Amino acid sequence: MTPAEGANDPACADVIVRLPDSVANLDRRTTNAQSTGAWGDPVGVELTCGIEPSGPTTDDCVNVNGVDWIIDRSAAPLYRFEAYGRTPGLQVVVHSERASGTEAVLDLGSVAQLLPQERQCLSLTDTLDL
Repeated sequence: MTPAEGANDPACADVIVRLPDSVANLDRRTTNAQSTGAWGDPVGVELTCGIEPSGPTTDDCVNVNGVDWIIDRSAAPLYRFEAYGRTPGLQVVVHSERASGTEAVLDLGSVAQLLPQERQCLSLTDTLDL
């Protein structure tokens, strides 16, 4: 794995020390990059903390247990989930043939919540004056 540019952010250290032993029914494995986590053999779920947070997007954004997640399906069967509006940024990449994206974001939501939230997902109706 490759560390993100902001991997040395102290908030990422708080996330990494609290990563669960299991995500989406896959066991945690060691990684060789700062502020990363991985589960499964072969890897089914990868986490990277310290990414540049995304700005406003038209990608799907869902709230799961208080965490807004952007879903990028462009590289299917690899799905990229980003904890939207949090700094430093955090992404989870799920190989859908090895793990469930839904289970991965459920299992990793508590660590994503450790990162300060500066923005949240809005729907079109949130932006209209009705």
